Amino acid sequence: MLQRPILLDIPDRLESERLWLRVPRPGDGAAINQAVRESFEELRPWLPWAATLPTVAESEEFARRSAVSYLAREAFTWLLWSKQTGDLIGASGMHDLNWSAPSMQIGYWVRTSMAGQGYITEAVRTLTRFAFDLLGAYRLEIRCDERNERSAAVARRAGFVLEGVLRNERRHHLSQELRNTMVFAAVKAPSERASSSS
Repeated sequence: MLQRPILLDIPDRLESERLWLRVPRPGDGAAINQAVRESFEELRPWLPWAATLPTVAESEEFARRSAVSYLAREAFTWLLWSKQTGDLIGASGMHDLNWSAPSMQIGYWVRTSMAGQGYITEAVRTLTRFAFDLLGAYRLEIRCDERNERSAAVARRAGFVLEGVLRNERRHHLSQELRNTMVFAAVKAPSERASSSS
């Protein structure tokens, strides 16, 4: 069991084939806000934080709070940047950290103009390796609304297995109707656990 996660030495930038995954910094708010505004109608049905359009100041506050949470090892947020163009693709992160397992949930969103190109699947695979190899995680989850077919497709492409559906698990943040939540998971194999503890 990891007692003091704040002492973990982990990078604030990760790399995949086409992306730089970087922890938000002061000054990132404008780029985040631009991506969210472009994608607002697509994000709004699925993400409670996108129920209302954020201001640039609110996006800047998000960037700064995310940086603090990363340093404190309370949550992990990365902005996804294209290596080729330098554009902001979207964001991904790990929340609901349970350091006693350790286990955590992965969330993500992509800006509308960059959707359908495999960027989020690429990011999730990178973060899965990061969690297993550097954070010592044994279990990762992706949860999404049962109707969110695109999010579920990402989970499946990234190798996560549907473990079940939580019926009437939450109320939709806009309609207030009861909705079902799909729970996908990836776990470290027993052989990997044995070798990492030896």
